[in-house]
Amino acid sequence: MALSPDTTRAVYDRDLPTTSLASPAEDLRTIALHSISWGAVFAGAVIALVAQVILNMVGLGIGLSTVDPAGNGTPTAGSLSSGAGIWFVISGILASAAGGWLAGRLSGKPANTITAYHGLIAWAVSTLVVVYLLSSAVGGVVSGASSAVSSTLGSASNLIGGSVKTAAQAAAPSLPGMDNPFSNIESAVRNGTGNDPDALKNAAVSAMRAAVTGDAAQQKDAQEKAAQALAKAQNIPVEQARTQVAQYVQQFNDATSKAKDQAKQAADTAARVGSQGALYGALALILGALAAFFAGRGAAVDPVVSRTGVTATTQRRV
Repeated sequence: MALSPDTTRAVYDRDLPTTSLASPAEDLRTIALHSISWGAVFAGAVIALVAQVILNMVGLGIGLSTVDPAGNGTPTAGSLSSGAGIWFVISGILASAAGGWLAGRLSGKPANTITAYHGLIAWAVSTLVVVYLLSSAVGGVVSGASSAVSSTLGSASNLIGGSVKTAAQAAAPSLPGMDNPFSNIESAVRNGTGNDPDALKNAAVSAMRAAVTGDAAQQKDAQEKAAQALAKAQNIPVEQARTQVAQYVQQFNDATSKAKDQAKQAADTAARVGSQGALYGALALILGALAAFFAGRGAAVDPVVSRTGVTATTQRRV
């Protein structure tokens, strides 16, 4: 009995390798055309970095030339900062375009889409290098500055606690003599007109410190003890000493409150400037990427074709 043919089987064998209408030579040409040239990419990245350095030096030279030590016609710090930021963006775009064009040109690709990608990758490599260098430099500066501030304000930190410690550290550069809010009070106590031994003045200083930094629930008793010690050390009436203690406490509270306000303003300003800087930096990176992409796109080379007996016209592939 004859079997009927299997009509469910496809007309071709699915187990065979996938075939292509392109010949092997065309496949190799396609691979070569779309392969990346890392030498061209790194060359473009190097040129972009060098161009960035040169342009930034030019901007620095122009900016410094506008500074007048006498103060006549010197731009403000805000205008100098804005001008430096704008020039940094412009120089980044120009440097990215230079590196992208060179990367695309040295890739030797006749397809402008491939050269555009070479320019974009060169921009990415140079950007990663710049980010690494900036993060390393900024990290070192911040670490050194933090160590210096911490060592300078150690005494103030022990006096006014964690929250005021942060405020004093942030505000100390702009508050002369406020690195230790108690230092002025201690000087006033020690420079009193009394002729008592130093031991009495030391006792008065200790009592005064306890009065301004001690437990809030025991402030009244601590201030009374400070008044008694101050009166004995300076040989003045107790009522006068109480008045001085009240003045010192108010002076200390004003100093710490001012330090907190200064620290809050500095933190708000830093947050606002950091936010604006991040947005402008992102915009600058996007513009730099576009500049590198289109510069690389315009750097595609015309293919070299030599044929005998036939005059061939070449057209750049897109």
